[in-house]
Amino acid sequence: MSFIPYGRQSISEEDIAAVNAVLRSDWLTQGPMIERFEQAVAQRCEAAHGVAVCNATAALHIACLALDLGPGDLLWTSPNTFVASANCARYCGAEVDFVDIDPLTLNLSVTALATKLENAERAGRLPKILVPVAFAGQSCDMAAIQRLAHRYGFKVIEDASHAIGARYAGRPVGCGAQADITVFSFHPVKIVTTGEGGLLTTKDAAVAERLRRLRSHGITRDPALMHAPGQGAWYYEQLELGFNYRITDIQAALGLSQLDRLEAFIARRRALVARYRDRLAELPVGLIGDQALAESAWHLFPIRVDEARRDRVFAGMRAAGIGVNLHYIPVHLQPYYQALGFQPGDFPEAERYYAQALSLPLYADLSEEQQDRVVKCLVGLLDSGVVQCGS
Repeated sequence: MSFIPYGRQSISEEDIAAVNAVLRSDWLTQGPMIERFEQAVAQRCEAAHGVAVCNATAALHIACLALDLGPGDLLWTSPNTFVASANCARYCGAEVDFVDIDPLTLNLSVTALATKLENAERAGRLPKILVPVAFAGQSCDMAAIQRLAHRYGFKVIEDASHAIGARYAGRPVGCGAQADITVFSFHPVKIVTTGEGGLLTTKDAAVAERLRRLRSHGITRDPALMHAPGQGAWYYEQLELGFNYRITDIQAALGLSQLDRLEAFIARRRALVARYRDRLAELPVGLIGDQALAESAWHLFPIRVDEARRDRVFAGMRAAGIGVNLHYIPVHLQPYYQALGFQPGDFPEAERYYAQALSLPLYADLSEEQQDRVVKCLVGLLDSGVVQCGS
């Protein structure tokens, strides 16, 4: 039987035509398609500005730089995420710490955050930036995080790599209502793809301008920002140390075409999630809980399986040609972060979830027949009984 991956891209003939059109044009990179893509994403997110880059890791890096994170500063994030959510601080010479997760939503726990902030204030060691992660496509409790940000004075970079098309408090994720900067990913397993790619949204024009400089070597051609303008049309100045984090017009064209199907992608994912929930209701698995005010984009469909059986279920499904995965190994358990002083037991909810975690296949082109095959295989590997997520 054919292999069913946990996630994959959906490429249409319209996507292929859009890429071919760019390949036949005069601009393969640094051309007009990039700005069109940025504007289209910003419009869908109800954001003032969009800045596209080569991937979401680059986006996180320059987001930190644009908010002046540097040596001596501290960034906090969730341990239940991909390593990029923490590594962005290390690229800037800053320190990293983590906030444990809520066992139901699997997102950063606001209760744990509030307690940690109280202790950090007494110790004189508050974070400069918080990176809440919209795990599986569902926002954190962003309203509560915003209140804490105002109280304690930290900036918020929402890592919405999983969440293009999601909504919070009735508005699109990325609108800037609760975050200074929002980061999206367009990797092939994500909801919309550009092959590789990322994009930042912000409501702050100065931050957007700096992000654009940082993605392209720190260079400007704006005479108003130059130290010695008037040299000629050829003239540019490097104002700070930046990077070559540019996206190409080829990628932007693919992303722009994919955006036309964003609503259809989200609707299909939600329909598949509803079928999963119906068919798994009587199985001994835990399902992710809903965050108040959040409407998930459903990048992932994680379940929890008793840790005594999880590895056997994982191996059995892989052997049956079903590409289940685990999201995520807690970042603080990675050797790099253990060398910085983190230890097993530091964030018990994230570790408990990891021991039970299993991500089932979920993508727009997953057929109901394939989904039924996934469920049938899972049923065959599990005993009877029901548990609650977090138990």
